[in-house]
Amino acid sequence: MIQKNEIEPARNDRRVHEKVDKRSDKKAGIKLQRSDNENMGYAGKGKSERKAEAKGKYGSKGKAENNRNNENRNRDEDARKNENRSKDVNARKNENRSKDEDARKNENRSKDVNVRKNENRSKAVSARKNENRSKDVNAKKNEIRSKDVNARKNENRSKDVNARQNENRSKDVNARQNENKRKDASERQNQNRSMDISERQNQNKVKSGNNRKIKNERNEYSSEKKFDSIKINKNGKVSRKESRKESKEYWADHKTEYNLENKVKDKGGKDSGKYTDKNTNRKSVASDNKGKKYAEGTCPYRRDCGSCKIHEKSYKEHLIEKQKLVTELLSGYCPVKPIVGMEDPAHYRNKVHVVFDRDRRGNAISGIYEEGTHRVIPIESCLIHNQKADEIIASIRGLLKSFKIKTYDEDTGYGLLRHVLIRTGYHSKEIMVVLVIGSPIFPSKSNFVKAIRQLHPEISTIIVNVNDKNTSMVLGEKEHVIYGKGFIEDTLCEKVFRISPKSFYQVNPTQTEKLYRLAIDMAELKGKETILDAYCGIGTIGLIASDKASKVIGVELNKDAVADARVNAKRNETSNIQFYLKDAGEFMAQLAEQNETVDVVFMDPPRAGSDEKFLNSLAILKPAKVVYISCNPVTLQRDIEYLVKKGYKAEKAVPVDMFPWTNHCEICVEICHMK
Repeated sequence: MIQKNEIEPARNDRRVHEKVDKRSDKKAGIKLQRSDNENMGYAGKGKSERKAEAKGKYGSKGKAENNRNNENRNRDEDARKNENRSKDVNARKNENRSKDEDARKNENRSKDVNVRKNENRSKAVSARKNENRSKDVNAKKNEIRSKDVNARKNENRSKDVNARQNENRSKDVNARQNENKRKDASERQNQNRSMDISERQNQNKVKSGNNRKIKNERNEYSSEKKFDSIKINKNGKVSRKESRKESKEYWADHKTEYNLENKVKDKGGKDSGKYTDKNTNRKSVASDNKGKKYAEGTCPYRRDCGSCKIHEKSYKEHLIEKQKLVTELLSGYCPVKPIVGMEDPAHYRNKVHVVFDRDRRGNAISGIYEEGTHRVIPIESCLIHNQKADEIIASIRGLLKSFKIKTYDEDTGYGLLRHVLIRTGYHSKEIMVVLVIGSPIFPSKSNFVKAIRQLHPEISTIIVNVNDKNTSMVLGEKEHVIYGKGFIEDTLCEKVFRISPKSFYQVNPTQTEKLYRLAIDMAELKGKETILDAYCGIGTIGLIASDKASKVIGVELNKDAVADARVNAKRNETSNIQFYLKDAGEFMAQLAEQNETVDVVFMDPPRAGSDEKFLNSLAILKPAKVVYISCNPVTLQRDIEYLVKKGYKAEKAVPVDMFPWTNHCEICVEICHMK
């Protein structure tokens, strides 16, 4: 359809054309009239008329008549011309009108056609679009349906497979448990029988020995002398009360040793040191958490644990063995100084980690893995653990049943609580508790935290770490704080350090201070040196040495440790130290390419020692002195041999007993570059 706003311009155009045509017609008519008037007197006249006219020129009557005739002729001509003109004008107007009408009609038709075409095109396009959309929607729906169907099928298959696997596992576990139960029962029966037989034999031996002693005493002395420990006064009289008292004291002091040597059952009592190992039914002396000192030979787990060799030998003998090992390995490169021992080698660990599991009766247990296996040895308390940490672990174990929290099972993958890690501050007395769980969902965690804090209000922070992978690693990647600030602080060599769950921090604070002071003394710093602290961790060595150096650079590959190191630098207001998140070997190679110089390098690698790439970079950088702190004398010997080939010489080595009652030892070595 033609809109109104399209018709108005057409009308205006037509009116303009009509006005122009009229003006042109008037001009044309005036010109014609003039030409007609000029030719009128001669055109259309015959010979007679021309003669009469010629004659009439000389007479008045002829003139008048000629004038009238001419006048009439002119009028008639004018009338005809006007009529013809009006006809021509009307014809032209009609023609123009018809042309305009045709043009408008054609225009309107074309517009209508175009509108209809466009409308049809838009309809077709929208129809195609809608059709394509519906096809896409249907295709997507079908795809989603097929995916859902496949997913449900796969899910059902996986469920069936998992159900069958779990069923088979549970059957296998039950079969193994039943088999183990039968074996344990038979072992216990055999053990009890052998113990009963040995006990009866020992009792009979003791009775027969006592009877023989009494008979001999009666024969040699009077019948009143009944004990070997009876004393005779100066007057020759027997003091029976003193003898009985001394015999009781002797028996109380030597009862446990006698029971262990002769395998006699301890019937208990307030003075008995009875401890029963549920796994082996072996009774031995348990540890006391109330500050009592342990006598040698009293660790009840020394045969099963495998973590340390506590009390199998004296501490002096342990130090002699470690000194001998280090001397044998390093004496060919440098003199080995006497080992730095510990004054009180008990309860020194500020980091305690235990595994949670269940025994055969379904009771929650906590302890450590048996050496070379994944069997959990239940431990109530350890002689090298922090005592407060063991108390907190026992409290957590006691709360599991009331909160219906199951321990994690490595075979089936079910259960929640996997590990507990506790870190304590030696000087600050702050305590961090890390609960390692196998699922991100921890039901009733707020109430659990309240219950723990009611039992132990000295806890500073509690963190939940999620480890839902089938791995031997203790800590997972995800963690969140459920109480406190998420870290603790402790003081080491007058510097304050922030310790997070994943931070590396030495487990023996008293020996660590001795070790780090020894390392800084070996560096012989004068205040103008540039120091590189490789494997810097949370920046302990670098920050302690920063007071005696011009510039300190710390390099570490663990991003959590680097973050803690930067916080520690701000906390101690140390401005001459910078920390970099890079590989130490690559960083030293870059320094060498930039012609940077380093005077002293502190390196404290892991137990596997350093690698060839790092040592090559160290040789390229050529520091004047290297202070090597190692926890493995075997890898230390290997690395020293490599550095000697690169132009270095070991000056001296000092072993430090960082881990008493174990086979491990820290060694600090001073290595100088030969110019």
